[in-house]
Amino acid sequence: QVQVVESGGGLVQAGGSLRLSCTASGLTFNEYAMGWFRQAPGKEREGVSCISSSAETTYYADSVKGRFTISRDNAKNTLYLEMNSLKPEDTATYFCAALGGCGRHLTEQYNYADWGQGTQVTVSS
Repeated sequence: QVQVVESGGGLVQAGGSLRLSCTASGLTFNEYAMGWFRQAPGKEREGVSCISSSAETTYYADSVKGRFTISRDNAKNTLYLEMNSLKPEDTATYFCAALGGCGRHLTEQYNYADWGQGTQVTVSS
């Protein structure tokens, strides 16, 4: 059973920064691409960013490109998302997922992990 635990969310003002972390267990971490998804109230879950197993390939949704940076530490089974220049529209619960690949069809990708509780990000204007 693949499990993930997200952390690092919080309340920040617009223009601020946060760093999210996701620790995974129950899988050989360096064999999976990993991704970040988010879900705002009343909206569907959407793919935000992903990174290939070896970190050679990354993908960002247009809405976060240039502001967010995804990275991973395979030795620590941990995924990160550095979020800068945050906007109120970034407010959502953020989830991480274990994926078979990384690319622009991120939202439709199958998640091999159980969805975690997520971490709440709230950006005030």
